[in-house]
Amino acid sequence: MSKFVLPDDLKFNRGLIKHPESFLSEVGCVSWLCLTGDEFEKMEGGLSYEQVRKATPHSLNVVSDPPRVLDINLARKHVLALDTLQRPTLVSCRVGPRSSAVVYMYAGLKQGANPEDVIQAAEADGAPFIAFDEYKEWVRSSIEMLRKEH
Repeated sequence: MSKFVLPDDLKFNRGLIKHPESFLSEVGCVSWLCLTGDEFEKMEGGLSYEQVRKATPHSLNVVSDPPRVLDINLARKHVLALDTLQRPTLVSCRVGPRSSAVVYMYAGLKQGANPEDVIQAAEADGAPFIAFDEYKEWVRSSIEMLRKEH
C-alpha cells in the first residue's frame, strides 16, 4: 500500500473554536463530531454540544476529553460515529490534540494504512496529537486492534 494521506473530507480544530456556526462553514464541513463534554462548556472559551447542534443538524457527541483516557472503547465509538456522519466532517476537542488523533486513527483504519505511515504523515502535517506520546500510541494500537476486529 502507498503512503498514507489524510483525506480532505475530515477536518479537526487547531485551537479554541470561538464561533461554532461560522467555524463549521469556514472549514467547509456539513457534519460535526464533538469530543468535549459538559466540563468544557463551563470553561472560559468553552464550547457546548448545544452550540454544535445549532451549527449543524448533522452532529454527534462522543465525550472524549480529559479526565477520560483514550482507549479502544472510545476508538470504537469514534469509528461508529464517523461512519454515520455525512462528509465533509469536522472533529473537535478543546484545542486539537484529541480531535486530530481521532481523525488520523479513523482515516488510517479506513485506508488500511500502516500505523507508522499514519504517524509519519501526522508528523509531516504538524497534527497537534504528535506532541503527546500516549496519543501516538493510541492511534497505533487502535488501528491495529480495530483492524483485527473486522
